[in-house]
Amino acid sequence: MPVDPDQPILEASYQAAEAALPHVVARAPHSSILVIGDVMLDEFVFGSVQRISPEAPVPVVEITGRRHVPGGAANVASNVSALGARVFLAGVVGDDPAASSLCTLLHAAGIDASSLLRDAARPTISKTRIVAAGQQIVRIDHESRESLSGETRARLIDAVLESLNEVSACVISDYGKGLVSAQLVAAVVERATSRNIPVLVDPKGHDYRKYAGVTLVTPNLREAETAAAHPIASEIDLILAADRILSIARCAALLITQGPNGMTLFRPDSAPVHSAALARQVFDVTGAGDTVIATLAVALACGATLDEAMLLANVAAGIVVEKPGTATVSLAEIVDWMENGFHRAHHLPPAQDA
Repeated sequence: MPVDPDQPILEASYQAAEAALPHVVARAPHSSILVIGDVMLDEFVFGSVQRISPEAPVPVVEITGRRHVPGGAANVASNVSALGARVFLAGVVGDDPAASSLCTLLHAAGIDASSLLRDAARPTISKTRIVAAGQQIVRIDHESRESLSGETRARLIDAVLESLNEVSACVISDYGKGLVSAQLVAAVVERATSRNIPVLVDPKGHDYRKYAGVTLVTPNLREAETAAAHPIASEIDLILAADRILSIARCAALLITQGPNGMTLFRPDSAPVHSAALARQVFDVTGAGDTVIATLAVALACGATLDEAMLLANVAAGIVVEKPGTATVSLAEIVDWMENGFHRAHHLPPAQDA
């Protein structure tokens, strides 16, 4: 059994992460990360509500502004770029105005989108959030969840394998929109293994067999419950679920993020390591998982250990959830948090119930 349920979960120490941070800051500009996955365009429509519609019992939103930001795997790439590393983005968009808007945003963020393929048969995934008085009223999604065509999948794999020759870490950001397949993951793992490149996966769905051989899988609590087919209501449940996922995914490590209860790192034949949540206040959790996996990837690419990378990612998560909407975190912000001791002041013992 990879994870011993009788072995206590250890509390992580930030001492090693504090020592590793200067090396990450120094090496990040010289590191390159490949992000593969379901890219999206996030639109935020802001307005005010003064009345209810006479046509139906719904609020009338008078629009006062709009904002577009990269979403999904594109937000992971934005987070990597914000952390100072070079980033290559591979995915599929449609041949539509949303794709043009997204590419403009990616170019402005310094993201290499040369491996972003266009497929006129698919719409660019877009999510429009209508917000009034600080509250999201409704979200409108435009997307296709169909698997890629054989031709598009083959083109994408070719582009990905070419990009893997230039990077020091790889992230697969799976939003369950039909792009991430077992065939794609197997091709990435084979090439990455031959070049000693860590492959990190932000997963989706219930079948983690398609992630076989990756370095790290990072489900949140609900995703872990789905993948393990096991409810998580206690620390023992968490350990049992982790054991099942490690067996199914055959990955080297598993990081289960647990929102206000922090995150726990599991590896076969090692004691689990936990890090409590650090946020002083939670404003918006949109894209927090993207920030976590981006920070993990940059830290590992810069030579940090998994434990150190987890702690730096936890700090980044504590920062990003204090920001509204889809946001990013910089290494300067992480340095500021750690120099000012926020990670120590808000670091509490792990909760007994997950």
